[in-house]
Amino acid sequence: MKVLYKQAISEAELITGCKEGVSKYQELLYKSYVSSLFPICLRYASNYHEAEDVLQESFMRIFRAIKSFRGDGSFEGWMKRIVVNTSIEWYKKNWMQHHSLELAVAEYDNVHDDVWQHIEARELLSFIQKLAPGYRTIFNLYVIEGYTHKEIAMLMGISEGTSKSQLARSRVILQRMILQANKTRIAAAVL
Repeated sequence: MKVLYKQAISEAELITGCKEGVSKYQELLYKSYVSSLFPICLRYASNYHEAEDVLQESFMRIFRAIKSFRGDGSFEGWMKRIVVNTSIEWYKKNWMQHHSLELAVAEYDNVHDDVWQHIEARELLSFIQKLAPGYRTIFNLYVIEGYTHKEIAMLMGISEGTSKSQLARSRVILQRMILQANKTRIAAAVL
């Protein structure tokens, strides 16, 4: 039995309570899973407040769709898919209408793969959040969530080539951010 938010209740009981619309169970579901779902929102959003908005919308969708959960797979995995899809839809609604995806060609001048080795997760997250929304979304879908370029193209309504070029460009931008941060740290240490 998984202990959910400091209470001895089974996941099945929690799901049943939520399917019946019992607010006590909905609150318990939120408290039990917010810490694993919010980081997903943070990866896709450009700031903390946007991530909170996406999380709120995600839980609303989870509560509306929970009656369709059949128990075939992991409940947490099912909720994570809803959060990722909500993040993508939020991006499409709030950014794609107003900003077209940049189709810049990636520049590969002296950027090395070893820049990733000396960075903490929190710092990497802050760099990912600084990416343009299109780059950030595709980077997260491909690198973090494990989607293929074909799947990303279908989700985002873009071509596979655009997905690939956006991923390449996002990696270059991230590597440059990391290199700049490392140079700043070295300069500060010398002083």
